[in-house]
Amino acid sequence: MRVELRLAGYGGQGLITAAVILAEAAGLYMGREVVQTQSYGPEARGGSSKADVIISDSRINYPKARHLDVLLALTQEACDKYFQNLKEGGTLLIDETYVTVSPTPQAYVIPARKTVREVFGKDTFINTVALGALAELVEELDHQAVKKALSSRVPPKTLDDNLKAFELGVNLGRKAKDAPPLKPADADL
Repeated sequence: MRVELRLAGYGGQGLITAAVILAEAAGLYMGREVVQTQSYGPEARGGSSKADVIISDSRINYPKARHLDVLLALTQEACDKYFQNLKEGGTLLIDETYVTVSPTPQAYVIPARKTVREVFGKDTFINTVALGALAELVEELDHQAVKKALSSRVPPKTLDDNLKAFELGVNLGRKAKDAPPLKPADADL
């Protein structure tokens, strides 16, 4: 088993933290080999950001994701830039607020930003909602392992809200999984 994941969007969305949580979940709680890398623009917020996680049952010889099994795109720019690296049949997860044109009708579309705004009144937990959706959509990820890693990484005062956001994401992932594929004309969200 080997799965390459990329979480991409803009700085401030918490994607690097989310990738670290995924790596910790896979390595510490699922007993897998794991590598996590990241890159981001010079801006503290608003610039491009991406983080890759490779999870494997065997040794990982090269630390960069090249053939993505999973792409989480939280901005149109990230979706456009990295979709070409997604394997045929790979999982594309997009947020309907930030990604308005899907490159494929097979994308999983979730209202991550809308949901965190409605529930928390701010965008703070968009990364945690995305983690929950990924845990639901990617069979190689274990819900409990991701929750344990999340619990060990977030500040204690935000733990309850993060766990709530994770469960919201799981439910959004479940709904996206059960939704019919986008019609080609609907790829423009």
